[in-house]
Amino acid sequence: MANSKVTSLDKLSFQDLEEDAEFIPLMSAEDEDAMHKEELPEILPILPLRNTVLFPGVVIPITAGRDKSIKLINETNKGNKVIGVVSQKDEYEEEPGIGDINTIGTVAKILRVLKMPDGNTTVIIQGKKRFEVSEVITTDPYMTATIREVAEARPEKESEEFSAIIDSIKEMALKIIKESPNIPSEAAFAIKNIESSSFLINFVSSNLNIDVEEKQTLLEINNLKDRALETLRFMNMEIQKLSLRNDIQSKVQSDINQQQREYFLHQQMKTIQEELGGSSSEEEIEEMQERAKKKKWGKEVEKHFIKELSKLQRMNPQVSEYSIQRNYLDLLLELPWNKYSKDKFDLKRARKILDRDHYGLDDVKKRIIEYLAVLKLRNDMKSPILCLYGPPGVGKTSLGKSIAEALGRKYVRMSLGGLRDEAEIRGHRKTYIGAMPGRIIQSIKKAETSNPVFVLDEIDKISASNQGDPSSAMLEVLDPEQNNSFYDNFLELGYDLSKVMFIATSNSLSTIQPALLDRMEIINVTGYTVEEKVEIAKRHLLPKQIKEHGMNPDALKIAKPQLEKIVEGYTRESGVRSLEKQIAKMVRYAAMKIAMEEEYEVKVTNKIIIEVLGAPKMERDKYENNDVAGVVTGLAWTRVGGDILFIESTLSKGKGALNMTGNLGKVMKESATIALEYIKSNAEQLGINPDIFENYNIHIHVPEGATPKDGPSAGITMLTSLVSLFTQRKVKKSIAMTGEITLRGKVLPVGGIKEKILAAKRARIKEILLCEDNKRDIEEIKAEYLKGLTFHYVKDMSDVLDLALTKEKVKNAKKL
Repeated sequence: MANSKVTSLDKLSFQDLEEDAEFIPLMSAEDEDAMHKEELPEILPILPLRNTVLFPGVVIPITAGRDKSIKLINETNKGNKVIGVVSQKDEYEEEPGIGDINTIGTVAKILRVLKMPDGNTTVIIQGKKRFEVSEVITTDPYMTATIREVAEARPEKESEEFSAIIDSIKEMALKIIKESPNIPSEAAFAIKNIESSSFLINFVSSNLNIDVEEKQTLLEINNLKDRALETLRFMNMEIQKLSLRNDIQSKVQSDINQQQREYFLHQQMKTIQEELGGSSSEEEIEEMQERAKKKKWGKEVEKHFIKELSKLQRMNPQVSEYSIQRNYLDLLLELPWNKYSKDKFDLKRARKILDRDHYGLDDVKKRIIEYLAVLKLRNDMKSPILCLYGPPGVGKTSLGKSIAEALGRKYVRMSLGGLRDEAEIRGHRKTYIGAMPGRIIQSIKKAETSNPVFVLDEIDKISASNQGDPSSAMLEVLDPEQNNSFYDNFLELGYDLSKVMFIATSNSLSTIQPALLDRMEIINVTGYTVEEKVEIAKRHLLPKQIKEHGMNPDALKIAKPQLEKIVEGYTRESGVRSLEKQIAKMVRYAAMKIAMEEEYEVKVTNKIIIEVLGAPKMERDKYENNDVAGVVTGLAWTRVGGDILFIESTLSKGKGALNMTGNLGKVMKESATIALEYIKSNAEQLGINPDIFENYNIHIHVPEGATPKDGPSAGITMLTSLVSLFTQRKVKKSIAMTGEITLRGKVLPVGGIKEKILAAKRARIKEILLCEDNKRDIEEIKAEYLKGLTFHYVKDMSDVLDLALTKEKVKNAKKL
């Protein structure tokens, strides 16, 4: 492609424009459509050019020196500004006639006329459409002629061949601009921004470094596709010329070429690094190659490593990408590809370890031993994905550590609480500064084996954000059918997680994504009984706290009765975290006495417990009396275990309104409404005067008011409370109940039975009323938990009332 030129009509030759006069011509698709719709006049003034050809759409500046040309431009500029531009056959002809010009030319529009200081006139024109001279009408004062439009054959818009030709022209034009030192780099910007295919062909053809005859030949080609192919041929020739010229220039360069210069600088850097005591980049690469020989990775990983290592070798150690690439290769080398620890399938030993570290939890231990047994029988089986679900402080996380010890595997733990960025799981792409792998891959690297026991702590507390949804990313991690090729964005390779034994822990299942929940085997880790807590405190918590406080094992003794007092009077939880804190207070009391060299009792008494811990704080869940009508004890499930609650009801003069207080949820309020409606419809059978419902307001309250309560399990408790209120009959002593009711008076089963039974035992309850369908839940609970409790299984409310209410009236019974 040639430099930008101007046409001088007095000499009929191009001159280079000044730099500040250059501009990049662009035509939009809308401009082109408008140009094609323009009608051509029948007669045009003809402007012959000596050494250039104007193409449609192209803008060029020309300098006019001849009188005829100046007169033509001045007169036309005052009129419609439209002229016909043709090229001369003989560039030396001063007065060209019809026989001296090419009959195919381009209709042009005068855009601007500039008077130059040297007296010449510079005019900027833009090509519009091709035309053919039909007949010359006048030659004085300038040539005019009749014309006709030359039609142009265009290919179909969907033509893939034509699109490929246009792409080749654009690509080749950019290459010519890059190779040629005479073309400004701004021209590349113009080429990239040309949208019109025909304008691109004309623009490139106009700027080709070829003869006028060859350009005229291009202009006369009617088929746009053929013109594009011919333009491409000329561009190929120009590239070959540029390439040949550049080759010649490179051969005559100085002796020290770029490659030698880089080698010289690298040698200097190597010497400097060795003087500073560090290893050179070459030594690092050699070290990586030696480490790679010892890896047990597959062919695909090995091939990828070699490719990435060769990329590192080609990099300059000073660029920022070098450190990212080196860190990436270090990760590949540090990951335990196909490296597995040998499992120990001694199930008796595993049971001993679980019993040693955790007291109770027999059902959980049984399930874990079952899984280990299956792994022992089928070594090729993919590891199960367990989810230990239960209240806080019951030992879910520490169970994972015990399982790892029992199996002889490495143990890694990853806390998911508050995680809200998907990149924490999958990692960042290498293109980002500070990119690093996800925490799954980092933990595997830390474990140094590909089959550790991997604890995913607090999986129910993952939250989504605008950085993505980490729980969705966990779907691949926890799917045995997919995790044999887990893709980390930083690693860019599939990593096998199928041999990893994932153990998730959770306090609630309601916040876990259903698809994620479906991938895990749920094991319910329930709360501890008072007896179990006492044993845990005796065997684990007290010795642990004595050791952590730097005391001798004999420095403090707490007997079982005193431990039971601490459990019942100062803690109310399913786990043992609060219990451990209270024991730590007792140990600090002894530590202070020892440090101050004061006398103290080694054996803790009830008096010392009250002195150190204060008055008991948790007495409110004890069973109260049955002296008041309408007060019934219910059983509830909470996130921290079971609890008892009291349903209180009372009557006041009114018109039969029902009021409910105690921070009750919608479901619990509905249970109260169902209970009242059942009583109204069965008032006669229950021995209740129907007039009560119209003459008295009913108020139901559930302490404690600050605690939110909801669920259907208090249904039978509310009904019993209301019947006791209306009949003024006493509720049976030391009885509690749980169950849902229907309008027909049927009793339905509820959940959380074990936790509720533990709460009943803590509250000194003797008898429990349950739905008959809950009998199967009782049968799954160990007999020692049920000791001292009597269970009554009921089907409908008549059974409940027969068992829960006595014939005796309360003291000071109201007359209704």
